[in-house]
Amino acid sequence: MKDKIRRGGGRNQAKTDVIHGKNDVGAKQVDDTSFTVKIQGAGVESFELQVHGFWLVQDALMSLLSRNEVCPRSNLSLAFASATLDPLAELQSLKGLKHGAIIRLVEEPYTASLARLHLARVVELLRASGPQDALREGRSPSLLETLTHQNTGADPSSPNGKSLKRSLSNTKTDSTNQDAALPEYLLPGSTERPLMALLPPSSQPEAPSYLKDLCLSCWNPPPGHRKLQGDFLYISVVTMEGKRCDITSCPKGFFLNRSTEDVFDPRPAQSTAVYHCFTELLCHISPAFKKTLTTIKNRPQLPPAEVMPTSYHTLSWLGPHGASRTHKNTFSRLGVDEQASPDWNEELQAARDLSQGSLEERLQRDRAVLQVNSAFVKVVMQGAETVVDGFVEPANGNPEDPAFLWGGLFMSQGAASAVFGGERGRRAAQRLELKGVQAYSELEGLEGLHTLPTAIVDYRGVRMSAQGLAPGLEGTDQEQEKDEEQETSQASRGLLYGVNAGPQESPHRRRLLVLLAHAAKCLAIQRHVVVAPSGYKVPLFTPADSQGLLGADGRFYILDVFRCFPADANFCPGVETESQIVSREDERKEGKEGDEEKKSGIEESWPENYHTDSGFPKSFPHSLCRLRPELVQAFIQHKHCQFTHRVRETLDENGGFEECATACDSRATNAVRAACKEVGSCSDIIFEMRLNPNVFSPGVSFPSSERASVIQQERLLKEAAALIITHQIPEFVEHCLQNYEPPMDGATLKQELHRRGINMRYLGHVVKAISQSEQREHLRHILRLVVGEVFIRSTRRVFNSFLQGVDVASLCAAISHFLCCLLVPHFTPAHVGEETKKKSKRRARVAEASESTLWSTLTGPELWNLVCQDAAETYNISDSLGSGPNHLVEQFGLQKLSLLREFCLKTGVQLRLRDYYLDNMNKAPIGPDDIVNIFPVVKHIDMTTVDASKAFRAAQNFIRKGVLDQAHEHLKEASYLFGRVCDDLHPEACHCHSLLARVAFLQGKAAEARSVQLKAVVISERVLGFDHPNTIQQYTLLAVYMYAGGETALAQKCLLRARLLLLTVHGEDHPYTATLDSCLGLVLTGEQTGQFLKNALRLNTSFFGATDLHTALSQHLLAQWMCSKGDYRSAMTHEKEALTAFTSLFGEDHPQTSCSKEFLCTITKQAVQVERSLRQAGADSTEQTVECLTPSTETSLEQMVLVTGIRKITQSRFKEYKQRHLERKAAALKELGLSFPGELFASATVKAGEKSSDKETGCGKEAEDGGSPAVENDSERQHEQSVDEVSVVGAAAVSVNGHVVEPAEQNKHEEKTEKREEGDRATEVKMVNGESEVRAEGEETKSSVEKEEKSSTAKGELEPKATCEAMKSDEKDGESNGVRDTKATPSVLKGKGTWADVVSKSNLANGTGHKDTAVNGVADEVTANGVAEE
Repeated sequence: MKDKIRRGGGRNQAKTDVIHGKNDVGAKQVDDTSFTVKIQGAGVESFELQVHGFWLVQDALMSLLSRNEVCPRSNLSLAFASATLDPLAELQSLKGLKHGAIIRLVEEPYTASLARLHLARVVELLRASGPQDALREGRSPSLLETLTHQNTGADPSSPNGKSLKRSLSNTKTDSTNQDAALPEYLLPGSTERPLMALLPPSSQPEAPSYLKDLCLSCWNPPPGHRKLQGDFLYISVVTMEGKRCDITSCPKGFFLNRSTEDVFDPRPAQSTAVYHCFTELLCHISPAFKKTLTTIKNRPQLPPAEVMPTSYHTLSWLGPHGASRTHKNTFSRLGVDEQASPDWNEELQAARDLSQGSLEERLQRDRAVLQVNSAFVKVVMQGAETVVDGFVEPANGNPEDPAFLWGGLFMSQGAASAVFGGERGRRAAQRLELKGVQAYSELEGLEGLHTLPTAIVDYRGVRMSAQGLAPGLEGTDQEQEKDEEQETSQASRGLLYGVNAGPQESPHRRRLLVLLAHAAKCLAIQRHVVVAPSGYKVPLFTPADSQGLLGADGRFYILDVFRCFPADANFCPGVETESQIVSREDERKEGKEGDEEKKSGIEESWPENYHTDSGFPKSFPHSLCRLRPELVQAFIQHKHCQFTHRVRETLDENGGFEECATACDSRATNAVRAACKEVGSCSDIIFEMRLNPNVFSPGVSFPSSERASVIQQERLLKEAAALIITHQIPEFVEHCLQNYEPPMDGATLKQELHRRGINMRYLGHVVKAISQSEQREHLRHILRLVVGEVFIRSTRRVFNSFLQGVDVASLCAAISHFLCCLLVPHFTPAHVGEETKKKSKRRARVAEASESTLWSTLTGPELWNLVCQDAAETYNISDSLGSGPNHLVEQFGLQKLSLLREFCLKTGVQLRLRDYYLDNMNKAPIGPDDIVNIFPVVKHIDMTTVDASKAFRAAQNFIRKGVLDQAHEHLKEASYLFGRVCDDLHPEACHCHSLLARVAFLQGKAAEARSVQLKAVVISERVLGFDHPNTIQQYTLLAVYMYAGGETALAQKCLLRARLLLLTVHGEDHPYTATLDSCLGLVLTGEQTGQFLKNALRLNTSFFGATDLHTALSQHLLAQWMCSKGDYRSAMTHEKEALTAFTSLFGEDHPQTSCSKEFLCTITKQAVQVERSLRQAGADSTEQTVECLTPSTETSLEQMVLVTGIRKITQSRFKEYKQRHLERKAAALKELGLSFPGELFASATVKAGEKSSDKETGCGKEAEDGGSPAVENDSERQHEQSVDEVSVVGAAAVSVNGHVVEPAEQNKHEEKTEKREEGDRATEVKMVNGESEVRAEGEETKSSVEKEEKSSTAKGELEPKATCEAMKSDEKDGESNGVRDTKATPSVLKGKGTWADVVSKSNLANGTGHKDTAVNGVADEVTANGVAEE
């Protein structure tokens, strides 16, 4: 089903392939059904509106209400042909409704609630957001509009909300700022970290003031006799002119009454009318209001992604600069914000129960679920502030575990149980409960099993869990006894499942057990039996704490799932020897043999010398250490590998796989059974791993019949725990060594660790693994992050306890004092007491102050000891933290500013925007006035967007296969679906847009890539944070696409913005800094270019070594820059290093190595020529101008594409695989007495790959001039390459310089062509002397080669066209579907003489590789429908 729809509200048009559209019941076959109608009536000027046939009438009405022409009107209906339209009717079902039809707006009478809703819309308009509002509310702002406006000087009054696009288009020739001197703090080596530059002043003007005041009148509410006459509300208004008016709200609208502050007279004022819209009456009363309203409606509108509210709050740790002096009138006294408390559970379950039959229904369901959860989280934040600030009284009488009811929420801290580990255990239980609810919520096919809306929130050091109110149990015990005879017709009452449920049997219980059994299978939970406190044996599919009940609403609920994941045996010392088997008498009956069997099984569970090497198992501050679900999946995969390996070994021992598979005996079955038993499968006929969450759980007992199962589960859990130490952590360390985009802060470090199933409690072991690694110096940035994360997490726990002894009035002073003690060495609070005494006027007040400010006695050394003690207790690395903050700075290179940022993000503290000097020993660097606010930090359930995520994953799979056309279509579909569900404001939507931009760029659609990447930057800033590492990467990619479009000044600003953010977040000593500096060296001009390129080389060498690919690229870029300066001797030195690295990586015969040799030859010849000219000049040599070779813009672009990883040079394994394949074939033919030429064999192999590729892709284009390289079969491709999901590795990549050089003797070769008659046409890739030939089912024509030689040497210099233009060329330029294949060659430098002689050897057409091409010097195999790696 194709869906060509322009979504309302300024969303982008997308062509959509619906994933399930063909098989869905009731799926709508929607074509391009958009048309334009004319809107009239309701006192608005007529205008046109684009609608879609599949829209409901209410959808069209909502689109109308968001238009400037209609806003803030409300309570309207639509009429067509004098008939009011049904809100739930589809537009395409209305007879006569077509293009150009007239739809009228009809004003409907108000009710009391609708009048309040209308006033709420008016207040929303009056609260028009200004540029500083996001910071005031603690939300992350978007700085892209400000960045582009400052660079372009765009007119802020440009209409139609296109100021951003217009400003971008105006910068294509703007280079005035490009050559300006950069600030000192942005240059390599600077230690200055100014915060003021992070959030520059916005280019948008502040929102104007409409009214001085707007509130409910003192005469409100209306008296009884006026209610009977229709008065809803009395509203008092003070205009900007100072006029005070009283307004009455009635069913017809609003009118001015005669009341004053002293006299109540509800009669309408003379010569006044009733206005349906409140703003129309205000315009009649106040000319200033009318003028301001007109101005605000005509001001330029920002893109929807910048103004639409995000689903969840993204904290900004920096607040406004003058926060203490800026506050806006929010008109809260009008009372429209006061709403009834909804039933959050019913709201969420009703949204989840919506139909999912068609795509449209699923989108509406996902959007409804997301909106409900978003509103729930927002209320949770408000409730946490209200409860912790003391405005709500507990609903129970338990002071140890107070519970609160507020806003439809049940909020509690939870009881600190000694069994779980006190306060630490209580917090862990709340966090694990949220994870368990998330796990059950994500299960597919379990619509009948429900969980309560859940979130946890940290505010002022207090963690509270918030849930929607449970629906209650259906019926009572007495009612159940009365209804025993009617159990078949009525629902079973109350608790149906759990340890305390007792023995019972009913249809509803059986149905619940079916749901729980299905959930247990999805979560890999083993069915097991435990002993209840009453002595009954209870079979369970869940943890022992869980309860299943039937609510009063008829739904099944599962509660208390905080132990649904298996226990972590690494932190369960002694539990394995302390049997959980019930009844010691039964154990004695088993005898000594059973004990010895169990003991031997326990000893065999851990790897050899495991405790000696790792120190595990060991104790932890709480007993709720559970394995992550990612680790469970990794463990199952690990056991499956063992299973398949064991089956293969057994079959090989019994005659081989083929013989056992074809024989009708039990050898194969026995092999499977033996392997199942060995790996611990819960089934003896198939591989199925299940884990018991109650093993190693204190307080749970098993019957003696479960002894064997418990012992086996203990063994499996120990293996799973050991997998973290033996596999997952070493794999993480190895990944960091090879990754060019490693974590930059604590959030991304946590994400990477969790992706591999590593809990944060293993940070100490990660430090140990890195410290003992031989590559410790190359991993110093990861070690820095891990130590910093340990420090901040321990500090946060100390800070939470610290805040409990602080009263509300001293919070700002206490927080600033804590930060000073934390970041300033040997900070003492002596001056705090003195200042307190100076401000006190009476001795009594001084005494009270001294008692209430015990927090002020905290010193720096004391705080540091507390932090080190917590780190030693939790992570066992107290020695690494040293004796003060300076030790972290000197030993690990940590920045105090980065630590301050991490602390604020984790605790919710917001600081005033100013520059902080944290090394000042004489004065406190942070004062009470610098603490702007403290916000709640919420952890909530992530609502999935099912269809959008499936389309996104499908696109990623196509990218792995190299089929960019279909990947592009699926990415467009995914972006459309994300927009329908979450208005694109979602982290996964950001990744989708970023990948879409990359694919579009690789297809030659540079303009589309730029526009999509602009949106990705805004989404990242607003959803993830303005200084999040992902935002840094998105700015870098945007710079590349802008540079491709000729917007050099903006590209420079984006790169500088990314570098500033990276310096603040992590510091300069990071691998990604080398990427940014390389790009800046390509974009900037002057001596600053050399500074950045030299710094990039230094960083790449220190992190990856001298023979790494990125180091070689840096060497080449530096050599290229030195050539542009005329320093050929130094350029030769660097290019020699690059050649050495390429030779080490790819070998002597690789095209990349050959290209580096050619470039080195070019430099050498040019150096000789310059030296000869200088020698000939003699005494006048000082006046001679050294001729320089300057790279073109197109060359710089292609190098930026390589450096940023949009395209990647990878060492292909295809050549090795092909060589081994040929050797095996040759050996087989030799045995048969046949001879087969190697070249013909290679050709036959490639042609077979062509046919396989064409058959699999099923699509292709008629190739011209050689078409596109062929691909080996898909299984071979997947075996050869490993492509990262985010970076497009499988795409066609360009070389270091992006141009092609062929050996002279190869160009002299006479070649032939032949056409394919089968419809699709592919090309052949053949390796000749290490070079890459791309031939169209044969060989290239001699005439084309000669023609290109002439075009290459027609002038004494070579200047290629823009790369983006070359990408847009057809297949005649040697591309398929817009993706160019180019080979690594020397840079195209603007020079004469020697350079032209070298270039004359190559086949170049305007600087772009023609048919004889390779990708990054690697012969890439490309399908007819896209591009794939070798």
